[in-house]
Amino acid sequence: MSNANCSLRILCIHGYRQNSTSFQKKTGALRKQLKKQVELVYIDAPHKVPTSDESQLQEKPADVNGDQRGWWFSDYQNCSFDARQECESSLGLEQSLEAVRMAVKNLGPFDGILGFSQGAALAAMLCSLQEQKLEPTFNFRFAILVAGFRSACAQHQYLYKGVNVMVPSLHVYGKDDKVIPEQMSQDLLPLFQGAHVLNHQGGHFVPAASAHKHIYQEFLTSFQ
Repeated sequence: MSNANCSLRILCIHGYRQNSTSFQKKTGALRKQLKKQVELVYIDAPHKVPTSDESQLQEKPADVNGDQRGWWFSDYQNCSFDARQECESSLGLEQSLEAVRMAVKNLGPFDGILGFSQGAALAAMLCSLQEQKLEPTFNFRFAILVAGFRSACAQHQYLYKGVNVMVPSLHVYGKDDKVIPEQMSQDLLPLFQGAHVLNHQGGHFVPAASAHKHIYQEFLTSFQ
């Protein structure tokens, strides 16, 4: 599945109120560390976030070049998202699944998937759909989930209950994350069999210090 130079191709799923360009910048240090191992391919979420949305999962507008985007909304009426908001049904997830299908079709194949925050929650959903054989398009060999969490939407619970995802996974979360507290990321671990963990001291970001480099590299080496 990998290309000729043995580089792993990874589909990158940005966080809420980010876009592919801003996420590419925020993962610059990681991309530099892993450039001999991976090729990172970034896509945009299909939904523009209304500028009035001041939910907790926000990036400062100055951090985002272009539209602020999201993968689904927990609040139908206001088109906003909060990871803690319990809701019966969400808005926009089907369009996001289609966006990933098209990315796999047009930009793939991909060896793995990397998601951040809401993007990591989506990546976990994709792995569950793949495990349940509900999405023949997806064939990810591994997942890296940074500040991931379980959706609190009742409509999405079939993706978690009674599912054992066999896709190898690396779960990355920070002890000082105020947006997605580490307990929320830890709640995602039971979904994945044999999950690997990188628990760093920082907050809501993709860690790429030299101390973390070998953990990413060791995880990825087994797929080359």
